[in-house]
Amino acid sequence: ALGTPLEWPDAQKAADKVRQWGIEQLLSIWRRAKGKERDVLRWGDEIEYLVVAYDDEKHKVKLSLRQADILDALAKDEALQKQGGCVPELQHVARKGEPLPTFHPEFGRFMLEATPGKPWGIGFKDLLDVEPNMKWRRTIAKEHMEPNEFPITLTTFPRLGTRDEFITPYFPPSGDRLRSQFLPDEIANPHIRFPTLAANIRARRGRKVEVNVPIFKDENTIMPFQDPTIDYDLHKWPEDDDVRRGAAKENHIYMDAMAFGMGSCCLQITFQAKNIIEGRKLYDQLSPLGPILLALTAATPIYKGFLANTDVRWNQISRAVDDRTPEELGEKPLEKDRWRLPKSRYASNSTYISQDVRLRNEYMDPDLVVDENIKQRLIDEGMDDLLATHFAHLFIRDPIVIFGEDLKELDLSKTDHFENLQSTNWQHMRFKPPPPDNSIGWRVEFRPMEIQITDYENAAFSVFIVLITRAILSFDLNFYIPIPRTTENMETAHARDAVLQERFYFRNDPLPSRPVRSMTNGHTSGSSTPANLHSRPPTPTGPVEDEYSLMTIDEIINGQTSPSENSSTPFPGLIPLVESYLNSMNVDVQTRCDLARYLDLIRKRANGTYWTAAKWIRQFVRGHGEYQGDSVVNEKVTYDLCKAVEEVTRCEGR
Repeated sequence: ALGTPLEWPDAQKAADKVRQWGIEQLLSIWRRAKGKERDVLRWGDEIEYLVVAYDDEKHKVKLSLRQADILDALAKDEALQKQGGCVPELQHVARKGEPLPTFHPEFGRFMLEATPGKPWGIGFKDLLDVEPNMKWRRTIAKEHMEPNEFPITLTTFPRLGTRDEFITPYFPPSGDRLRSQFLPDEIANPHIRFPTLAANIRARRGRKVEVNVPIFKDENTIMPFQDPTIDYDLHKWPEDDDVRRGAAKENHIYMDAMAFGMGSCCLQITFQAKNIIEGRKLYDQLSPLGPILLALTAATPIYKGFLANTDVRWNQISRAVDDRTPEELGEKPLEKDRWRLPKSRYASNSTYISQDVRLRNEYMDPDLVVDENIKQRLIDEGMDDLLATHFAHLFIRDPIVIFGEDLKELDLSKTDHFENLQSTNWQHMRFKPPPPDNSIGWRVEFRPMEIQITDYENAAFSVFIVLITRAILSFDLNFYIPIPRTTENMETAHARDAVLQERFYFRNDPLPSRPVRSMTNGHTSGSSTPANLHSRPPTPTGPVEDEYSLMTIDEIINGQTSPSENSSTPFPGLIPLVESYLNSMNVDVQTRCDLARYLDLIRKRANGTYWTAAKWIRQFVRGHGEYQGDSVVNEKVTYDLCKAVEEVTRCEGR
């Protein structure tokens, strides 16, 4: 969208109108697409890169702010144009033969996003094409960069926000949009949506965002730790008073801008379901897996030049886009605002939406906040209670970026007002209705995973999640646990080395209590929700607390050798369930061996044979000759780390 963005006071006045029009657009989609059917599952992955620039003489590395130049070079490449083009934002992209990957801008001017040129199918050949395609994307991107630049897949740049020159070209911090002590406005994509998003989040809060990450206490770390990068005497903007009012916590690394969160890279997978019923089932059943995959992919142990005592990015992004006011946070009595809001708009899921008889009321979030007027409007138009509750929960938020030109007339052939709120609810799962006038179906996004260092690892986790969805649908698996337990699990996943040191709530028995009848050649196809069942699953009874236990990630992934205390049978393990699905599909030996490479990575990551990227990075820093044991990650250590990451990427780390 292009136009005139409203500053926050004007955007706030228009918020109700945008919400109302967004609901009308949603209802238009609902009426048109609720009966939409697709034949097969399709899916896609999104990879995000940090573009770094090396100075090999000085042994320094910086973030390169040349996103626009790189995308322009990709769009103007005549050879790529002849193959159909690869930058949809700058050119018409046509599919010719094997489609090129596509490249997109991201929030940070140092970031690139890359996706496959067409959706992946369910065929096993497609699964085996993912890794070569990811390598191809990185190669194409690198070929359109300067010789000293490289697209690395680290979650965050280790020295983003330090007091030295960590970006090229250099810009001083503390601009009007971010008002950050540490980052310049120029670090964000200049498209007007992004600086407006950052400025209006800050304005709605009435102060800057507050991101505090606990410091890792090493042998020589001075405790109590006071972040030495903070300038308590800065008086450029009113928000500079934040730190003098206690925004920075003792023993924490302090950050104050949206870019510290939205400048993070991740691996996202989007599934297109056969129909809305299948999409709702996948949304629910994948939700409890989110924290498990977050811990398995942990890759973020450094912030702002310091080792952190956490391993993942999630909470940092959550706080970096948290637009809640003091009233909504419970810091002041409710007077102007409507609700106290337990979570940021970037948070773990708070709803289940499948019309599954196994879904118990006891699984629901008791603290869920819903706009009852919006819910009733949706129900009056025929939407069921579960889905109406879901969207009425998303619409408790204010739209942050509103373009004045979009307020003139409601256009039900568009989804701009609906997407304004849908796309700025960044939960770990996202349920996506079909766009208007398009062949795309109902989709589900799986969003918690951290980006991995190598294309092999990113392909492995992508393939694993796809196979999990096939097992869920083929075997009618049930992973339901109460939503508050998933919320707790997301917190647990932040702990240092959580993959080995922590336990997570997980359902004891995921298998249905009645057999699934075969559908094709004596086996379930995995291409849709099982249709021919002996009977519908029985409604669960008994205490909900008996249905789940605390398990290690090794037990969740690889299976238990003995049952949990409140279970009669050991949990089978996600990989054994996937292997049972593959057995049912009569996969040829070579394909099975190729897929086994990916499952082996997941298996060994879960049991500790292979380290997470977070552990590897932490150990690299602590073992570096220039590291002083004081939690500080200096420029030379960062340079050598990025070089090592590049080398591992080139050699695939295998």
